[in-house]
Amino acid sequence: MIHSMTGYAEKTFVFKTFSARISIRTLNHRFFDWNYRGTPIGGLEERLRNDCRKKLNRGRIEVSVDLRLLSPEKWQFWINKDLLRQILSAVEKATPAAQNKMKFSLENLFNIPHVVELQRKDFTMREAEFLERSFEKTLDQLIRVRAKEGKEIKSQLKSHMQNIRNFINVIERRAKKQPLLIQKKLIERLEEMNQENTFSENRLAEEASFLAQRYDLTEEITRLKSHLKYFGEVLHSIGPDPVGKKLDFVAQELYREANTINSKAQDIEVIRGSLSIKSEVESIRQQVQNIE
Repeated sequence: MIHSMTGYAEKTFVFKTFSARISIRTLNHRFFDWNYRGTPIGGLEERLRNDCRKKLNRGRIEVSVDLRLLSPEKWQFWINKDLLRQILSAVEKATPAAQNKMKFSLENLFNIPHVVELQRKDFTMREAEFLERSFEKTLDQLIRVRAKEGKEIKSQLKSHMQNIRNFINVIERRAKKQPLLIQKKLIERLEEMNQENTFSENRLAEEASFLAQRYDLTEEITRLKSHLKYFGEVLHSIGPDPVGKKLDFVAQELYREANTINSKAQDIEVIRGSLSIKSEVESIRQQVQNIE
């Protein structure tokens, strides 16, 4: 199945001790490129990465997990009493005896570095399992989005393929007339040079035959048809393996054959047909860059 490499999914999940808003965005990339941002989740991040790696083959994956703790039991809180005593003692000594002693508010304590430490406790096994299941549900939603966009890309590619077939048919019909066209151009060129009498009919036929072989398009047309057939087979293949790179490679081969035809063509209609094929292939290559 064709899957796009771009997509976005976001879901919110609630456990008894926390809520989690999970978002996954995927973009084009040649390889599997994992990027995590949001609330630090320690070793659980690697588990989420492995889960993602099993279902996505390549692309830039941007994952965000925003946690909101709902229970005070999830926090670790302590005061560095020794450090606080040293600070208070230093303040007291610095305060003139005649003046009122300086007082600290709770806000002052939290603003002094290293005096108060506030930290989230590690996930319990049940919490970690819940968060991992939640991530997998979000990931499944993303895959559905990518599959839907993949269907649209596939439909566009099939349209481009049909256009290429039509242009190949035109080129093939015109290519059959190319030997006669070459012979005609050869005679006209000789007449322009006033040398028509210096060539016998046999010599003229030999020269025309040589040029016809030189500019023969049979092999290029055959290869174009073969590449196009293989492109369709890959496009309609069923399986988990990614096909984006294969399609891009075949598109390059299509472009190369069309370019060769353009360089060998002696007929303006063949030239137009080859240029049209190149234009279609350019559109194909832009689209397959977005396929996983």
